[in-house]
Amino acid sequence: SRNEIKAELAQQIVMECLDYARAHHWEICATICDPRGHLVALARTDYVVVPAIQYAIDKAWTAATLGTTTEALFERAASRPALAMGFSNRERVLMFPGGFPIIGDGICIAGLGVSGAKDEEDVEIATSVIAKHGFSWQSSG
Repeated sequence: SRNEIKAELAQQIVMECLDYARAHHWEICATICDPRGHLVALARTDYVVVPAIQYAIDKAWTAATLGTTTEALFERAASRPALAMGFSNRERVLMFPGGFPIIGDGICIAGLGVSGAKDEEDVEIATSVIAKHGFSWQSSG
């Protein structure tokens, strides 16, 4: 058995992201990728802007495969020009805020990407729903 998120839980989490967004009148897309980068769940509000869908997928992919938040990745790359250049040439790596690894029992079991609202709102949605399930988005090591 793999240490990764189950499809049913992934679908529940993206739907909870939508519920959170709707309560605040925000339009978003929420996605989950497994640690290998495969899309597990996707849900969107009715009027989210089209680019936000792919952004959410790429945020989840980045967080899941690299095991870090997209914002932390941006901060790391901002101080290292060669790293920033390397990432800018990689398809799917996205450093906009709103991508979070989902850490369970100390390992990355998935990545959650939220996109469509303001950066801080995407972050608020993702961190609230991850925490609600007792997961973290920061590795302990």
